[in-house]
Amino acid sequence: MKPTGPLPPAFARQRGALMIAGADAAALVGTHGSPLFVYDADAVAARVARFRATMPEAVGLHYAIKANPFTPLLSAIAPLVDGLDVASGGELERALAVKPAAAVSFAGPGKRDEELAAAIAAGATLNVESVGEARRALAVGARIGVAPRAAVRVNPDLELRGSGMKMGGRASPFGVDAEQAAAVVRLLIEGGAVWRGFHLFAGSQALDAAALIETQAATLALAARLAEEVGAAPPLVNLGGGFGVPYFAGDVALDVERVGVALGAALDRRADVLAGSDFALELGRWLVAEAGVYLTRVVDRKVSRGETFLVVDGGLHHQLAASGNFGTVVRRNYPIAVAGRMGAHGEEEVSVVGCLCTPLDRLGDRVLLPQADVGDVVAVFLAGAYGLTASPSAFLGHPAPAEIVIG
Repeated sequence: MKPTGPLPPAFARQRGALMIAGADAAALVGTHGSPLFVYDADAVAARVARFRATMPEAVGLHYAIKANPFTPLLSAIAPLVDGLDVASGGELERALAVKPAAAVSFAGPGKRDEELAAAIAAGATLNVESVGEARRALAVGARIGVAPRAAVRVNPDLELRGSGMKMGGRASPFGVDAEQAAAVVRLLIEGGAVWRGFHLFAGSQALDAAALIETQAATLALAARLAEEVGAAPPLVNLGGGFGVPYFAGDVALDVERVGVALGAALDRRADVLAGSDFALELGRWLVAEAGVYLTRVVDRKVSRGETFLVVDGGLHHQLAASGNFGTVVRRNYPIAVAGRMGAHGEEEVSVVGCLCTPLDRLGDRVLLPQADVGDVVAVFLAGAYGLTASPSAFLGHPAPAEIVIG
């Protein structure tokens, strides 16, 4: 038997039928079909409220759309946050439909000229990732007669300890190396761009409060050093994100209150050059991951050489991360349950497998679950971030799942 991750607090105390925002999960599947993603808008709003209560008032909140760009969910989030961060022309269109361009920023390497033009024409901020991109942005702006709004994304000379995905302290396609960042800022300013500040992102999916505190303090120091090199204060310092959620057995939720207190103290003692700057944190999965549940129905139950398999109508083509194939080195189980038997004792060791013709398609690997039969609904939690749009949904031509927002 292999352990599963901890159920999110909203579900850990439930007994009997799984309820999502007051709705019965099996009834939702009956109405909308299976497989089904369900997102609880009230849970996301509660996360935003917790951020506001624990982080310094001077720190704005940006939502990283890549975590979950589902349009109804994005429409619910947009009024609650201060900015939207996008990473493609398609995400840019979605963001501009729900938020003013001045509150939208566009990061990511390899932006095409037509994407640069769309962002510049709309008035969104480009987070410039290289010297070449800075020059292309200036050329596009000159061609269309609009001065680009541009920040410089910095590849920091530090990394976020214990993060699931390190994005600093090493050679990287992301951002301008810290040693070159001031020169790129000057290039933009001299070229007529409206300089919007720095974007610094050292890593993601961190549960260690001490590591985040250390990284945020170092990031503020780096921003101050770069501002001194530029000779001007950055209008905005995007401190990145990195707030993780507990996916696996042994994971403990991030102490965001501790992080907020320390960040407030770090801002209080920041360098004079940053005295007039605004600050923001860019969060994705921490806001939406626990608000989502993936529901999939058992279509077959079989025993092969002594091992029991629950075959469901979903799989990695919708939930690549839960299958262990989205950046994890060792496959571990997400929180998983039989939706009609929440809180029941485990009765059998089973593997929950999807409908795809690949042995990689496992949503639960030798997990202990209550008895489940054909027709029962299996729930995979932490499905609100990096779910459907981060998965190979076209693989084998299976139909798309339904997605709904409730709450």
